[in-house]
Amino acid sequence: MTSPAQTPTPQFTAGNTPDAPRSDLAGLLTELAAGLLGIGYTVDGVAELLGEAAHSALSRDQLIPALIATGPAIQADPATAALAAVVRLWLLAEPQPAAALDAALPGVGAGGLQELGLVEDSTDGLLQAKVDLRPYGWDPIYSEDGDSSGGADLWVASDLAAHQRPGVLRHDHVLGIGQASTTLVQVTARRHAARALDLGTGCGIQTFHLLHHCDHVTATDISARALAFTRFNLLLNAAALHLDPADLESRVSLRLGSLLEPVAGEEFDLVVSNPPFVITPRNPGEAAAQQFTYRDGGLPGDEIVASLVQALPSVLAPAGTAQLLGNWEITAGTSWTTRPQGWAGPDADVWFIQREQVGPEQYAETWLQDASESRDRQLYQDSYAAYLNDFASRNVTGIGFGMIWLRRPAGGTVPVMSRFEEITYPIEQPVGPHLGASVERTDWVASHDLAASHLVVADDVTEERHQRPGAEHPGVILLRQGAGLRRTNLLSTELAGLVSACDGDLAVGQIIGALEALLGGYDGFDAGSFREGLLADVANLVRDGFLIPA
Repeated sequence: MTSPAQTPTPQFTAGNTPDAPRSDLAGLLTELAAGLLGIGYTVDGVAELLGEAAHSALSRDQLIPALIATGPAIQADPATAALAAVVRLWLLAEPQPAAALDAALPGVGAGGLQELGLVEDSTDGLLQAKVDLRPYGWDPIYSEDGDSSGGADLWVASDLAAHQRPGVLRHDHVLGIGQASTTLVQVTARRHAARALDLGTGCGIQTFHLLHHCDHVTATDISARALAFTRFNLLLNAAALHLDPADLESRVSLRLGSLLEPVAGEEFDLVVSNPPFVITPRNPGEAAAQQFTYRDGGLPGDEIVASLVQALPSVLAPAGTAQLLGNWEITAGTSWTTRPQGWAGPDADVWFIQREQVGPEQYAETWLQDASESRDRQLYQDSYAAYLNDFASRNVTGIGFGMIWLRRPAGGTVPVMSRFEEITYPIEQPVGPHLGASVERTDWVASHDLAASHLVVADDVTEERHQRPGAEHPGVILLRQGAGLRRTNLLSTELAGLVSACDGDLAVGQIIGALEALLGGYDGFDAGSFREGLLADVANLVRDGFLIPA
């Protein structure tokens, strides 16, 4: 919905934005999609052409094995040569003869690729890539209610990455499919939503996925080039995404603007965001054009994430959720949770999971290399020093990275979740369905009488007992989770006994009563504390998925 007091930001419909692929040439886009599919330019097709080793190296941005693997292929049969030419052009940034592209994609031809802004003349008379255009796809992912995010064979255009081009990246660089964007894809809980918001869409990856389980998606970005790439990608993949090219706006609204400004006064059932969260030293008098807009929100420290956590509930519909990635600073002598807890308001459910923590030096190295600033020695030295001085000015000794989940409570309800935890070990991917299930279990605990409930042990849970040789009883009892967040829970003797009795026959209160009769009765035994402590432990086991309602 939109507040009557607010005027929505005009939709971005430009099909011919400078230095971006053109999306206003419908016929050429249709021919290009058909041609790419026809030669097998898909995730599986490229993997088969390159072979396991070269394909794995390419995923690490190493081009040489793939160049070697495709060398003989361009001289092979026409079908193999066609795929090899396209792979070498857009994935390996290797210029190709116009004749090879005419043969590979006859429907659009080399001339059409130039007209679309996908290739340009190189200095040696060949055609070189102006963009990275790569296949993308995923298998169907089913949510708890049976909704599917669908499977698809798609193509995604973005700017050439650092390993495909010389020099430092342009400041309005449009990022392609990176680790952060795929992480957000994996952590998003997929459920049907009427209205979704992709905040900071970049090249449109999150919108692709949202379209499979949301009726309408609004995608925003501060960069007109990013929106132009997104529009191109949507229309190139219109058939696979079930979009009408003549009526794109019926399913997708593209908005130009910073953060939540383009959607002020509107409400959404689901918001996803891979925001420009990278902490960047601020320089006096710096202009926006000097900032890497794909990663730098222009605010000092971690204020970009802080402001979003505080403001996002204002654009959520009742029971609406938001999922985003972020960084947060950790100052000397404090816990990593200190700043995130200060951002979380009392009127929203919140869940932070820290996945990684690094020091200022490693953080600086990561992001200077990301933009290829290490290629300019003096720039690298100056920028590295600026990072360290910036962190030192705020007494920052660590930077955390992780995922954030927010929810606006439904009407008449209050927040039931305020959770801050660190999980740095490998977890099951995609983890989104498990995060969604955990939230549902938290709601269940808040609305049920746990003592009267009948529970069973989840199928993926196992128990470990450790004891010294000759010991009568185990010294350590662990409950391990095989799926989802793969948690491990240390059990007391009484809690282990309760879990072993959870087969759905007896209510939790009945099991606690039996344990009380077995273990209590001695002087000083506090039956109330015993019962209260076990109920609290059981509530945690249900929230985490070790125990589930029968």
